[in-house]
Amino acid sequence: MIDKSSVIPIYYQLFKLLEEQIRRGDLKPGEAIPTEHEISSHFEISRMTVRRAIAELVSAGMVYAQQGRGTFVATPKLDNIVFELNDFNQEIKQRGLNYKTTLLEAKIIRADKELRDKFELGEDYKRFLYFRTVFSAEDERLSYEVKYTIYSKSKPILESELKDPSLPGLIATHTEYVPMSAKKVLQVAACTEEEASILGIASNSPVFLIEQTVYDQDLKPVGWSKAVYRGDRYKLTSYDGWYKKD
Repeated sequence: MIDKSSVIPIYYQLFKLLEEQIRRGDLKPGEAIPTEHEISSHFEISRMTVRRAIAELVSAGMVYAQQGRGTFVATPKLDNIVFELNDFNQEIKQRGLNYKTTLLEAKIIRADKELRDKFELGEDYKRFLYFRTVFSAEDERLSYEVKYTIYSKSKPILESELKDPSLPGLIATHTEYVPMSAKKVLQVAACTEEEASILGIASNSPVFLIEQTVYDQDLKPVGWSKAVYRGDRYKLTSYDGWYKKD
């Protein structure tokens, strides 16, 4: 069930419900998931909310879209290493700890050459949306992330929609593009002075650095982010397959 009075965003509740159905085998590889209209009607929620939840499933590699046909459950790739950093917030909640995602900044910025190159855009492209967020548990800052998306004039930034701003969710809400796939690169790095100041750790402390690029159906980059996770507060666990054990 979806609790519309919960502080947990509705799209994230729906994402977890669909994820659990896939993991249990209720929705099997190759099988189509219900349409946006069917899901929105069943739960009495907006299609935009459904779209954000499906975008999260696409980002997690659990479903894929075929234009004109629908969205289908992907076959788990058991030879890949999948680190479940996306579930960290939920794990913190299950441990009974107080947690929050804080939006530090959201604005429209001028495009520079580095950004245009990342998004494979020409010099005539002028604007991006820029977001900075920090994740905390028990009032201790654990991760810091900067995100960039294509700017669409018809999609204004609304503060009320930025309480839990994942990159695929921001793209689905604030651009005209549909996020269909994502690439994440994990590295070990030393944090910068700015990152150290925000996280309250010493400069050059070891951190996990994750760069994410999100693509649309034409494999064009429509979002990019860089997240820094404290090396003294995180560990990575890999589990292959949808039928996950606790």
